Amino acid sequence: MHRGAGAGQTAYSVFPVGNYKFGAKQPKPEKDNLTESRLLRIKQKYDAEGVRRTVDAILLVAQHSHPHVLLLQYGQSHFFKLPGGKLKPDEDEVAGLRRKLELYLSPESELLRSPWDIGEAVGCWSRPNFDTVFYPYNPPHITRPKEVKKLFMVQLPEATYFGVPKNYNLVAVPLFELYDNYSRYGPVIASIPSMLSRLRLNTVAAPAAPLAAGDAAASGGAQGDEYEGVTETHRRSSIAMA
Repeated sequence: MHRGAGAGQTAYSVFPVGNYKFGAKQPKPEKDNLTESRLLRIKQKYDAEGVRRTVDAILLVAQHSHPHVLLLQYGQSHFFKLPGGKLKPDEDEVAGLRRKLELYLSPESELLRSPWDIGEAVGCWSRPNFDTVFYPYNPPHITRPKEVKKLFMVQLPEATYFGVPKNYNLVAVPLFELYDNYSRYGPVIASIPSMLSRLRLNTVAAPAAPLAAGDAAASGGAQGDEYEGVTETHRRSSIAMA
């Protein structure tokens, strides 16, 4: 990423999804299977620790010369989320987001990992009550929100490996599918195309030199899983094109 020609504009490179290899790693179970249970846990944490702070990452890949956002889908459910999560008390936002990205998307083999290049914050959302509603502002009658969520751009390298928990699918969703699609993705994810409109996204058409499939197994990867490119029906369910 670099500063663009326009005042205050930042440019990000968006590389073809075919440049990347995707493999599976140990599952990461969700703490709550029901929305009610999750909201109760959030309230209990709020009572003990105060305002919940969460950070999420916007990672872009290109397909058919159009930017796609990488989302995590829990199993075969209709639950989609950005990679990221809750910060520890007093944890730095960037350090915490790197920790979450390593948890959700880095291969288990240290030899296959790339550093996460965290960019600027492009959105800040508030949860004013113990429900599922978020706003891109704190309502004036709320003196203390229950959660503050920040979204950061992450510049992906030209080519790298991803390691996805086996109970998740990594889904690449085009911006036109996300835009205003609140019913499927919720207000935060559906607003990502608007958040990105002030940035310059440089879609790179030329593919990178291919990463060697099977290197993960040779390097002690996730239980011998080979790392593969994208297909329409990826047999490891590591990524799918929406």
